[in-house]
Amino acid sequence: MGGDTLTHNNFDFRGFDVPELKAVTLAASDSDDRGADALNGDADKTKGKGSGKKSNGKAGGAAARSGKTEKKGKNVAKESDKGKKNKVGLFTPMGLRDVTVRNRIWLPPMCTYSAFARDGKPTPFHYQHYVSRAFGGFGMIIAEATAVAPEGRISPCDLGLWEDAQIDAWRWIVDGIRNAGAVAAVQLNHAGRKASTGCFPVGYEGQSVPEEAGGWPTVAPSPIEFGNLNKPRELSVDEIHGIVGAFAAAAGRAVAAGFQAIEIHAAHGYLISEFLDPLCNERTDEYGGGLEGRARFLLEVVDAVRATVPESMPILVRVSATDWAAGGWDLDQTIVVSRMLKEHGVDLVDVSTGGIIPGVSIPVKDNYQVPFSEQVRAKAGVPTTAVGLITKPKQANKILTRGQADAVEIGRAALRDPYWPLRAANKLGVPVTEAPYQPQYIRGAF
Repeated sequence: MGGDTLTHNNFDFRGFDVPELKAVTLAASDSDDRGADALNGDADKTKGKGSGKKSNGKAGGAAARSGKTEKKGKNVAKESDKGKKNKVGLFTPMGLRDVTVRNRIWLPPMCTYSAFARDGKPTPFHYQHYVSRAFGGFGMIIAEATAVAPEGRISPCDLGLWEDAQIDAWRWIVDGIRNAGAVAAVQLNHAGRKASTGCFPVGYEGQSVPEEAGGWPTVAPSPIEFGNLNKPRELSVDEIHGIVGAFAAAAGRAVAAGFQAIEIHAAHGYLISEFLDPLCNERTDEYGGGLEGRARFLLEVVDAVRATVPESMPILVRVSATDWAAGGWDLDQTIVVSRMLKEHGVDLVDVSTGGIIPGVSIPVKDNYQVPFSEQVRAKAGVPTTAVGLITKPKQANKILTRGQADAVEIGRAALRDPYWPLRAANKLGVPVTEAPYQPQYIRGAF
């Protein structure tokens, strides 16, 4: 896509009729701040290597399964061609490394701002919130943005895994999710320049929380504020290295708490996303400039987490496929980085958009983010999830049968209805014996 046409009016929402991307070397991206010319057009040649680790053959194994054993090394692009034969749908199990997810209806990470003690520890509310949706039939529960450092919280009431004392507070929630048959995942985050913002228990919503009210100074790749939030301080290289270590340490605590998958938050204008976006990152050192430099922080975080968690544990990365702003982050760069992530042992890319640049126009409507997932899946050869106003069972199922994603995330609809998957099973004619009911509730099946 052209570098000066990054508004939604120039997108083709009928499926992104994008011409085949030209193959050039990654080094070329150093002279191009947007990095779009660094695209490698042969997605099938991309191999899911770990960070210095031997692949177990299951990385990236999110292609459709319907009772058949897959051969190792098949990529998603080839599997998507067989989608109609395999009848991939919402209730088809999915494998990621050594983890099997019972279906492809996932709960995305959604902040609840409910750690009222401001200690980062989850509470009985969080147990009720997450475990009820596991009982409701979701395949994977991705716990909300969980800070890797106190100053990395979005708000004072965010959850955290920055110290060992938080592990036990998570463990009973993770056990509840797993006992209900869902896969327990957690999203690790550093909020960067969007940290220390208000929330309903604190006030100051949409604003920076003053230090006297429990706020703190913020940091970013460059001293550029987000909207009317306080101006952040530019991170030093040593501080960047420290945050990489904080992500790794938090991942280790997540393993200790029993989580089965880790998601790294590189979307929505938080710290990693800020490094990626040329409109937020004006650094001239090794963490800025061309795409390779701007992606360095993300890849270092991925490598550090991959080296910390078991090889059998899937790693997901959430990205914003576009910032919806001219000259900023876009789909082309997302595809390049998604290929990099696959090479560094990432098993799935969770595709969202926006949240990076304030005041942009976003064409919010049903499925408005699904074409981005489809393109990343096809061009980067990596499993993806789709999110964004997916509310109806048939709508969600079509996304999978058309090969636009490997799983769907049900967000706001799940806040209204923790049992959305069970209703979906009924709507799609799935027999009660094959739907994700808990034995205690079968008598009340739809």
